[in-house]
Amino acid sequence: MTDRGIDRAVPPSGPGCVECTQTGDWWVHLRRCAECGHVGCCDDSLNTHASKHAASTGHPIIQSYEPGEDWFWDYRRQTFLSGPELAPPVSHPENQTVPGPADRVPRDWQKLLQDRG
Repeated sequence: MTDRGIDRAVPPSGPGCVECTQTGDWWVHLRRCAECGHVGCCDDSLNTHASKHAASTGHPIIQSYEPGEDWFWDYRRQTFLSGPELAPPVSHPENQTVPGPADRVPRDWQKLLQDRG
């Protein structure tokens, strides 16, 4: 069922950011497109793939893909909103590190984020 850019039936694309996984990169937090299930990295990540996905596809609504978080964000309105429960899984695996994945996170990750300014 699709409602305002949300498809409850579509599963997430995987346990990590699609593009970062393809390039061997890392992320801070993950966001899931509520329309197509694309999992991308958040705006605090170096690559901001969730925002880029929304801009390139016109899919405006994401949900946090972090364990214990169920908030939605609408890029068009720049606001949080309520939404339905999406198809499982509703987050990346709980044993996946943040930032992650652990084997790809550089030791100086905090400095890299600060210096990107």
